[in-house]
Amino acid sequence: MNPKYYPSHECGVFGVYNHPDAAALTYFGLYALQHRGQESAGIVTTSGSKSKFKLHRGMGLVSQVFNENTLKELNGSRAVGHVRYSTTGSSNLVNAQPLVVDCARGQLAVAHNGNLVNAGVLREELENDGAIFQTTSDTEIILHLMAKPEGKGRDNSLIHALTRIQGAFSLVIMGENELIGVRDSFGFRPLSIGKLGDAWILSSETCAFDLISAKFIRDVEPGEIVIIDENGLRSLKPYVEVAHKSLCVFEYVYFARPDSNMAGVNVASARTRMGVELAKLHPVEADLVMPVPDSGNYAALGYSEQSGIPYSHAFVRNHYIGRTFLQPSQLIRDFGVRVKLNLIKEAVKGKSVVVVDDSIVRGTTARTRVVNLREAGAKEVHIRISCPPHLFPCYYGIDFPDRKDLIANQMTQEEIKSYLGADSLGYLDVASMVRAVGMEENQFCLACFTGNYPVRFNPELDKLAIENRRSRSTPLIGSYQSLQERLL
Repeated sequence: MNPKYYPSHECGVFGVYNHPDAAALTYFGLYALQHRGQESAGIVTTSGSKSKFKLHRGMGLVSQVFNENTLKELNGSRAVGHVRYSTTGSSNLVNAQPLVVDCARGQLAVAHNGNLVNAGVLREELENDGAIFQTTSDTEIILHLMAKPEGKGRDNSLIHALTRIQGAFSLVIMGENELIGVRDSFGFRPLSIGKLGDAWILSSETCAFDLISAKFIRDVEPGEIVIIDENGLRSLKPYVEVAHKSLCVFEYVYFARPDSNMAGVNVASARTRMGVELAKLHPVEADLVMPVPDSGNYAALGYSEQSGIPYSHAFVRNHYIGRTFLQPSQLIRDFGVRVKLNLIKEAVKGKSVVVVDDSIVRGTTARTRVVNLREAGAKEVHIRISCPPHLFPCYYGIDFPDRKDLIANQMTQEEIKSYLGADSLGYLDVASMVRAVGMEENQFCLACFTGNYPVRFNPELDKLAIENRRSRSTPLIGSYQSLQERLL
């Protein structure tokens, strides 16, 4: 089982302005956002103008990266935090965020959720101008653009940088005097504003506000820049209004925590309604409805309520999985599936079961689950998926693979059913999914289902720019003979 074929979490960003325990609040905020990235975590703090930024980052979970001593070192009243799953940039510490620089404009820290679709072109341009990059992350491009001298003042430099980048980005930026939240004009990635007493909070999801007892104020609007300083919060909207907003609908299907609200819609309620719509679209006679935990829980509950089929947690999830040096293939064929989910055989033996999951990407995991159910004695296995088939890759920050690795792009639904070994297979359609969330279709990005990408770009051009950079690598000093010829 190769983990790259799962829809991997994006990233989580968090920021605090004007609280004496900013680092501790950020730690708990990141803890609440851990589901958005388990690869690395980081926090940077400051006490204000002329105070040196303090940074701690590490690979692993929030609880592994930070402890009581590291948090004490991160004293200050302002903080930015980040949990990361790598989209652009490889998986190593140098790419962990927040990224921090000290430039002519002062100290800057940036945490980014999303993915830039023109990162290769911009990086090639900046390197041609003499920029030196320390990471392979597209987030560093934003820092370089902000540090360029166009415009006067932090607002102008930020606006200039944002006019150059394309794609999905929700940013939390800390300067020496302010905390800034940014959301791209399409609104691909979520970002919300909260308050805790006199402190301002920025977070990828509202569930983090609940953990620290902060009050949700509102979402950062698509195309909005919010600047928080000693005078409070002010808003800038420098972008030209776009007609079609593009909040990633997969936030409601899979990514977001069920206790979060996005665009005024509770995620758990949306998932339950997806299950209701799924039962209407693909009814079946069965003995029980069982979710694939945890993202399938609420959709399965909705399916059960609508169909009248009893709900059962026949899959048991292990919540305490950490990184391991052992390769699953060395131990058991489907260890990677069983270590996360184990089956209560007595619950399914001799029964017809409906298995509700959020998605099928490559299909290998779903196939193994069907095999396990057959081995446990299930009489029939009916697969129900609470979103449409994934036909196209995502370029906006979700690790959906190339088309050739998406099973729905390579097979018909009948062929997928046969490959899985299921008795029936039913996907939710786009209209039903959107109806379940309760918003208009033109408020979402549906590109991975429809192929209609809101931000038009040429991925081959960006790929070519990256290849050009690699091919022109040259020695710092030429051969001894040519150097001598130039010196004579």
